[in-house]
Amino acid sequence: MKKLLAALSMSLLAATSFTAVTAHAKDYSTIRFGVDASYPPFESKGSDGKLVGFDIDLGNEICTRLKAKCVWVENDFDGMIPALKAKKFDGVLSSMSMTPQRAEQISFSSKLFNTPTRLVAKKGSNILPTADSLKGKNVGVEQGTIQETYAKTYWAPKGVTVTPYQNQDQVYADLTSGRLDAALQDAVQADIGFLKTPRGAGFDFAGKDIVDEKILGNGAGIGLRKEDTDLKSKIDKAIADIIKDGTYKKLEKKYFDFDVYGG
Repeated sequence: MKKLLAALSMSLLAATSFTAVTAHAKDYSTIRFGVDASYPPFESKGSDGKLVGFDIDLGNEICTRLKAKCVWVENDFDGMIPALKAKKFDGVLSSMSMTPQRAEQISFSSKLFNTPTRLVAKKGSNILPTADSLKGKNVGVEQGTIQETYAKTYWAPKGVTVTPYQNQDQVYADLTSGRLDAALQDAVQADIGFLKTPRGAGFDFAGKDIVDEKILGNGAGIGLRKEDTDLKSKIDKAIADIIKDGTYKKLEKKYFDFDVYGG
C-alpha cells in the first residue's frame, strides 16, 4: 500500500512539475517591440502613417526568422524601460544605447549598430560640446536618452541649461525656432534625420563625437527583460544570422552610405 501511495505521489509530483513548466513556457509566435517613432532614419512614420526605418526593418526581419508576427507598440522613449518591465511589450527596439546604468534594470541583445553622440548648433556659432563653451546657453535633449543623462551630469552643474523634450521632433522644432542654442543627440540620426533635410539648413555639427562609455554606452541593442533569457537567445541568433548572410548590409544600404555597425 505504501509503495502504491509513493508511486501515486511521484506521478502527481511529475505531472504538477510538467504543468508548471508548461504554464510558464512562453509563446513567441507574436513579438511586440516598443518604439518611439520620432528618430529617422531609425524609426519614424511615413507619409502613409506606417512605421519605417532601419530599426523597423531589422525588427521585421528578426520576426520573420523566428516565424513570429511583429507588433509595434508606440511609446515615449523615457517610459520604455518601465513599460517593458510592465510587459506592455517584449522588447525595446528604438535605438536604445546599451549602458551600464540601463543594464542594471534590463538585459540587451547583441549589438545592432554603433551610436555616436554629437552636438548640433547654428553654423558659425563657434559652439563646442564643452561646459565652458555652453555656459549660459540652452541645450535640448530627448527625455530618457543617454544624451539627457550626459548633459545633466557634466554640463548642467556648470551653468548650462539642459531642456528635455518628449521626443526628438520637439527638440528640432525649438532649435530651428531659436529657443535652443544647441541640441545633443545621436550623430547618425542628426545627420540624416535633420542636417540633410530642409529644416536642418543653416545648422551643422558642433565639435566631434563625444565619447563616454559609462554614460553613452557602446552601441545600440534591443532592450529585454532579464528573465526572458529564451527570447534573448532566439533574437541573438537571428541577429548573428542576419549579419552573416549579408541581409544586414542589404538593409543598411537603404539608409546609410557607411558602416553603421562598426561606427
